[in-house]
Amino acid sequence: MTVPDFSDWVCPLPLRNYDRIVLGHGGGGRLSAELIEHLFVPAFGPNVDRGLRDSAILVPPKGVLAFSTDSYVVRPLFFAGGSIGDLAVNGTINDLAMSGAQPIALSCAFILEEGLEMAVLGRVVDHIARAARVAGVSIVTGDTKVVNRGAADGMFINTAGVGVIPDGVDISPDRATPGDVVILSGDIGLHGMAVLSEREGIEFGTTASSDSAPLHDLVRTMLDANADLHVLRDPTRGGLAASLCEIAAAADVGIVVDESLLPVPDEVRAACSLLGLDPMHIANEGKLIAFVAPDEADAVLTAMHDHEHGAGARAIGSVVEDHPGMVIVRTPFGASRVVDLPMGEVLPRIC
Repeated sequence: MTVPDFSDWVCPLPLRNYDRIVLGHGGGGRLSAELIEHLFVPAFGPNVDRGLRDSAILVPPKGVLAFSTDSYVVRPLFFAGGSIGDLAVNGTINDLAMSGAQPIALSCAFILEEGLEMAVLGRVVDHIARAARVAGVSIVTGDTKVVNRGAADGMFINTAGVGVIPDGVDISPDRATPGDVVILSGDIGLHGMAVLSEREGIEFGTTASSDSAPLHDLVRTMLDANADLHVLRDPTRGGLAASLCEIAAAADVGIVVDESLLPVPDEVRAACSLLGLDPMHIANEGKLIAFVAPDEADAVLTAMHDHEHGAGARAIGSVVEDHPGMVIVRTPFGASRVVDLPMGEVLPRIC
């Protein structure tokens, strides 16, 4: 039997020295306990529940609570710039942040496929732990299940999060108002193309790297500018196009985007040209769009430019009274086109 390399683990090998996941690791018995005690607890820290209770105990903070949950089925598990592990942390944090919430605790549940290499699980857990430390949020409870070979494509992860919205903050898609400036925090399409190139082995001349990042601190910086943020959204599945269409429909307003202002990296533009895709439909995992009143846009942009995740922020369009529920893109050639929701996922299994 070949012994896997566990040198990059943050914790020791489970006691019984299995090099692959077996059904017993999800059975609630001794193997499950050893996996928790020797892998999850050392990685996730002292705040994670050790199985003594069926739920974590949290002290209710002051303010309005936000709660979100999401599941991650990305294939492959690792790609340039990230993995299913940091996606699971950052994605749930960002869902909270788009309501203006600061995260206080996460849960993390694994569905593992029988036969998954223990070293692969160790790498993913390490990525989860590092992402949580970077974001300053604790993983306080979780779960593990094991399914038969071929039923989970390695592993699926579910994370849920609780956050606190500061007093006076009211961020909602239906608050988009005619006259609002639409701000984008940076380059689009990087995550989707990073996953696609890794999955399909396609080379585009340059390597796209996922933009996966937690955005709650950027949102806090924007709120500290004393601006009334009307709408925030992280354009993940369906990309920028889907997010703008959903906001236009929710607020019953029109949105106009200047295509020449969209920050599309060369590697994303080349890949989309080759594959016949629209960069506005490609997923992101570390970008946000914000809708703010025109007299507050400059202050918000200045605050964003001082943050690492908003350094490339720019205004890309505005909200209008015309064509409610529709998104119009003005091309550099003076023409206009309607942007619609995609029928399905342009690039499936990207998060």
